[in-house]
Order: sequence, then structure tokens, then C-alpha cells
Amino acid sequence: MSGLANLRLANEQEGDDIYSDFNNYNPMFDTNNMENDAGFMQAVKTSHGKRPPMTALRGVGAAGKSGAGFRGNLTSSLGRVPSDLDMGGRPVTSVTGAGFSSQKKGIIAGGSTFDPLNQASRGIAGVAPPLESLEEDTQEDKIKALERSIIDLIEQSAVANSCKDYVTATEKAKEAGKKERQLVRQREQAGLSEGINLELTYAVLVNLAVQYEANDMLSEALNMYQVIVKNKMFQHAGRLKVNMGNIYFKQGNMPKAIKLYRMALDQVPTTQKEIRIKIMQNIGAVFVKLGQYNDAVTSYEHIMSEKPDFQSGLNLILCYFALGDKEKMSKSFVKLLSVNLGIDDEDKYTISSDNPQESVYLDAIRNDSLRQLERKRKLIAERCILTAAKVISPAIENSFSEGFDWCVEQVKASPYHDLANDLEIHKALMYLKERDFNQAVSILKTFEKKDTQVKSQAATNLSFIYFLQGNRDQARRYADAAVKADRFNASSLTNKANCLFMDNDPDGAIALYREALDNDTSCYEALYNLGLVHKKLGNLNAALDCFLKLHNIVRTSSQVMFEIATIYENLEDWGQAIEWMMQCVGVVPTDASVLSRMAAICEHSDGGDQSQAFAYHVDSYRLFPADINTLEWLGAYYVESQFSEKAIKYFERAAVIQPNDVKWQLMVASCHRRSGNYQSAYDKYKHIHTKFPDNVECLKYLNRLSSDLGLTKEVQEYANKLRKAEKTQEARNQRAESAGKRRGLKPPDSADSSGGSRNNSGSGSARQRRVISDQVSDNERAKKNLDATYSDPLGPAVERPKTAARSRTDIDDFEDVEVDDNLLPD
Repeated sequence: MSGLANLRLANEQEGDDIYSDFNNYNPMFDTNNMENDAGFMQAVKTSHGKRPPMTALRGVGAAGKSGAGFRGNLTSSLGRVPSDLDMGGRPVTSVTGAGFSSQKKGIIAGGSTFDPLNQASRGIAGVAPPLESLEEDTQEDKIKALERSIIDLIEQSAVANSCKDYVTATEKAKEAGKKERQLVRQREQAGLSEGINLELTYAVLVNLAVQYEANDMLSEALNMYQVIVKNKMFQHAGRLKVNMGNIYFKQGNMPKAIKLYRMALDQVPTTQKEIRIKIMQNIGAVFVKLGQYNDAVTSYEHIMSEKPDFQSGLNLILCYFALGDKEKMSKSFVKLLSVNLGIDDEDKYTISSDNPQESVYLDAIRNDSLRQLERKRKLIAERCILTAAKVISPAIENSFSEGFDWCVEQVKASPYHDLANDLEIHKALMYLKERDFNQAVSILKTFEKKDTQVKSQAATNLSFIYFLQGNRDQARRYADAAVKADRFNASSLTNKANCLFMDNDPDGAIALYREALDNDTSCYEALYNLGLVHKKLGNLNAALDCFLKLHNIVRTSSQVMFEIATIYENLEDWGQAIEWMMQCVGVVPTDASVLSRMAAICEHSDGGDQSQAFAYHVDSYRLFPADINTLEWLGAYYVESQFSEKAIKYFERAAVIQPNDVKWQLMVASCHRRSGNYQSAYDKYKHIHTKFPDNVECLKYLNRLSSDLGLTKEVQEYANKLRKAEKTQEARNQRAESAGKRRGLKPPDSADSSGGSRNNSGSGSARQRRVISDQVSDNERAKKNLDATYSDPLGPAVERPKTAARSRTDIDDFEDVEVDDNLLPD
């Protein structure tokens, strides 16, 4: 220490003590005298040996001098408790202590302001300093925000397009285009033209063109694509020529579409095989549309050699079918069966018996998006294979049976051997189309011992075949077998319901129809038959509901519209009946039966529009002139309109269609008589008498006309024939009456035994016939007055206008007057 003391003394002498205050230190860090510090001991007792954090001290230091407040507040003498001014306020460790209240912001319950830093006790104003305002966004920040908004609009447009809301998608795309142009102007004004985002501009233009195309605004879409393609700054714009080719394909401009497809194919590198294959598919489709099958074959063969797929293979087979190349069709079908589907075995979706815990995992993947994609690809493959087999089977061999056999053998040897059963069933259906029911039944019966699904399909077809043939027992048997094999087969339930309805069990049929609809809501046959059953039972409202539901499913079915119109007609709702029948006429304007039914509805509607009924009957007659009901209606219409000569051609046509029915020939003769052509009527009656000699009505007409024409000899001749015919008719009626009494039956109408003389005339009234009783002797029969009365099959004739001049029997009043030159006209 003596050395140190001498050194200090020397320094002091020099006036500069570099070790001054070296041993001075803050007494707060004196650990030897801690037990004498009352504040420290109090803190230790209240915090279980841990000193609380001095957050208030930091605050004071921050409120005071920057960075110096902490050391300055701790410079207290040893043993002295720091005051509030030295240590600061109470630490903010609780809500109540901090002075927080749910009342007005910044005011505690006592009315004082919120002061966590204890500024009021230190003489600082209680108002907190205002926050510093953020600096304004720079031009670059505004440009980035505008870019983000453009991207959001593009995404919204794409989402709207996926939701089929094309109008909204186009509006969003246009708005994005406006903002993109605004962005370019802002960059130019800010001098940032070098940083223009070309990818964003490309995305905006392409999205707008796509939305134009989705809205069928094809010209606008083409103009937008042209703008993109002509811009050399877009590197991959050449691919958009595929989109332009698609638009020309929609417009039917096939040469232009091929040109653009080939230009796009040239600009796609060979490494991108997927895009090139798709472009080649488009080119092949255009050649098929143009009928250039050889060029289409070239495209599809290239695809099948590079990356084969089912759709291209089917198109290739169809092209060879159009060219008539049997050998190439067979080879292409074998190549189609060799296409790899790319789907693993189905066993991964089955639960293992050794590890049942996999059920949860399998339930999750059994119907996920990947599994749905696999199902879709499998369905496409099956559809293409079956379609190709159905197309080429009648063409590759001498008969479709041999062709189907070859296709079945090829399918059985391929990975898709499950489709062989479907081809066999389709072969049976082909036999049905050829009206060879025995072969169809024999093929379908081979599936009785096969797996459940195929057995159900075969039994369903067999049941329907037997039902059409009228063999209800076999139809019921196979319907039960189909239902037993697959209870959820709607077609089999429909067949069984049909059998129950034919067995007079409508309630059971209705229950099965409803069960079929519960299993498959798209089973149109069940819904249609259910409506027919309700209609048959008189439940018109229930039948109407069924047919209206079916109309919502199949909007263009004329049969459904016809049934709805018929039900409204039965309900006497003529307005709805006419409306629905007019819709049916619009769907099938060449159906004569629909036009006839429309005419009947117009005739029976409120007011009875005969003119509309006549127009529809005429249209029906033009389409189908062999309809007896239409011919009868038109003939009666002209007779009622006093144009009997026009009705003759319709009755003559009816007589040609039904030559053994005397009614039409009698109507023809009656029309001649009504029109005043008695000679033609007389000749027609003679012709009728030659063909139907026992017809009483014809003999009565001949007797009357002979008397009117003054043919005395013919009158006596036809009178004798009339007596014999009436006697024969009476004897026939008596025998029929006696036979009916013995059997407990009613005697038949006398008109039915007169060679078809009973007919429905225009008036529709029943004819009264008086039978001449047989007299004891021929002399008394000759003396008895002959009953020559007859009834006109067309109804009573309308009284003709009296236009003939009267016979001048009266004396002229001006007979004695002498006419001189003064009475003559000048």
C-alpha cells in the first residue's frame, strides 16, 4: 500500500489524479449491509424472497432523462428507503391497482384520469402525448396495393366462372382490365415504366378473353386473343391459338380452326407431350366434322402410338367404320383393349379380416376425390369399349351374332373381362330388335346362375319380354327372381308392379312403383306407370302430380304432355287442356292422333270452337287420311253445313278402308240424294244391294227412289225383296231371342243382324224399325200396305228453300189494261 500511496501523492502533486473516485460505488450494491436496508427486507418478505421487477423505475427513467433515470434513482444512501419520487408509482400488476374502470375511457371510478406512469405526482401533465402520424404511402406502395386488387379481381372472376355466373365473371374481368390500365398510367407518371408487370397484364387479358368466350361473345373473344397473340412481349402467347381454333370450331369455320390448331402445334415444344396430344385430338375432331376420315385416322394413329387413350381409340375405330375397313377395325379394337387404365386393384378398398382397425381409414378413402376420379375414368373406359364393340360387331363378320362372339372373346382375354357379360346382354337386345325372341330368351337364360348384378339384369329383361308376350306367369317368375337378386333394381320392381296391376292388385302395384322411385328417382317408367294406374283408378289429381313431376324430368316428352292434357280434359279444365295439347302439338307437329285429340278438345270446350276443331281435323286428315274417326267427323261436318257433295269423298274413303261395313256406302248414297242427284243415289243403292242383298235399309231406299222416279216394275220387285228380307230378319231375331232366354242373355239388337246396317249417324239417334208380320196367305200379304219408311243415316234433311216460281192460277189484275206507247219507257 505504501507504493500506491506514494503514486497517488505524486499524481496529486501533478494536479491530475487518474484514480480519483476509483473505490467509490453505489451503496445499493453493497451486499454486506443488505440486512440494514429496510426497503430490501420489506420486498423480500412480501415477494417470498424474490425482488419484484422495477417496471415503474424503468418508466420513470424513460419519462425523465433518456437512459439515465435508472442509475440516478438508485443513488440513495445506505439504509435509506427510496421515496415515491425516487422509485416511481406502484407497478401495474393488477387491473384495480392500475386505475382501470369500465366507465368512460381514461376515467377511473373516483373521477381521476388513468395515470399508470404516475405523472401527476411528479408534476407532469396528465394528457398523454399524441401518437405520431404515419408517413404517407409512397408511390410504390400504392402501385403494389393496386396490383393486389387486380389479382383479387381476377380470382373473383375465375370463381364466378366456375359457379356458372358468367355475367359476374365478365364484369369482374372488365374491372380488372380498367385497373390494369390505370396501373400502367401510374407507373408511367412515377417514372417506373421499366418495372411493368407483363405477367399481370397477360393474366388480365387472357381472363377477359376467356370470360367473353364463356358468354358466347365469340367475336370479342377473338379480338382479345388477337391482341395477345400479336404482342411479341408475351413469350407463350402462341398457345392461345388453340383457344382461337376452338372458337372457329364453334362457329363452324373448320378450315380456319385447322390452320390455328396447326400453328399452335408448331409453337409447342416436343417435350410437352400432353399439350401436343390434346391439340392433335382437336385436329382429328375437325377432320371428322369435315368428313376427311383419312386425315383424321392419321391424327388418331399418331395419338395411339404416342400416348394411347380410350377416347382417341374409339374415334379411330369410328373412322375406320366410316371407311369400311374391317381389318383395321379389328386391330384397333384389340389395341383399345390394351390401353392401361392406370387404376390399382379394388382390393385396397376392402376391409382386411386380420386388421379390422383399417375400417376407419378405408371409410375415409372409399369415396374421396381420388376415388371419384378413378370411378369416372373407369366409366369412360367401359363406355368406349362397349360402344366400339356395338359398332363393329355387325360390320366385321357376316352377321352381328358372329361379330359379337368375336368381341366377347377379345374382351374376356383382356383386363376388362367383366364387360363380356354386358356385351352378351346387348347381343340379346339386338336379337329383340331383329324380332328373334327365342334367341334373345335363350341368351338371357344363360345368366341365371351367374353373379347377382348380371342375373338381375337378365331376369329383368326376361320378365319384360314375357310380359309383352302375355305370359304373365313367366313374367311374374322372372320379376321375382330379379327383385330377389337385387332389391334395389328399380326396373325389376317396375316389372313386378306391372304384373300385380294386370292381376287386379292396383294397391300392390302402387306400393312397388313408389319403392322403385325411392330406390331410383330417375326411373321414368315407374313414375309414368304410377300415373297411369292413378288415372285408371280415377285419382286424377294424384295422376296429374305424377305426370307433372315426370314433365319436370323429361321436358320434351310428348307422351307426358298428352297425358297431362287428357287429365285436364277429364277435369273439364279446358284452358289447361288446350294449352298442354298445344305444347304437345309443338313437339310432335306430324302426329295425326294428337291433332285429332286437339280438335276434340276444341269441340267440347266451353263455347265449342267448331272452326278450330275443323282446322285440326283437316290437318290430321292430311297427315293420316286413313283415320276412320277423322273421316266420319269431316263428313258429318260438311253434311251439317249443307255441303253434302263435299262429304262424299270422305265417306267413299271410309268405304275403301272398311269395305265390309255397309254404313259408309249408305252414307255416300244418302249424300248423293241430299245433293239432288237422285240417279246417282239410285245407282249407288243398286250397287249396295248387289253386295248386301239382305240389307233392309238399302231395299227401303230403293223402293222409295223407284217410286219417286216412276219405275213401277222396279217398285214391285224391290217390294217383294223387302218383304222377304224383313221376314228373314224377323225369324233371325226370334231365334236369337229364344236362345238368349234359354241362356239368360239379352236378345241382340236387330240392327246387328242386318249385315252391319246399324251405324252411328251424324245425329247419333237410334233408328226405330218396324217389322212386317207374316200374313196367312200371299193374297192378304199383297193387299196389305207395304211399310216403305226408312231413316236417313245422316239425319233428317234440311228443308230446301222455296225458290221455284208458283204456278199462275190467279187472274192477272192488269189483264184488261191496254198498253200503249205512253206506258213504254222512253
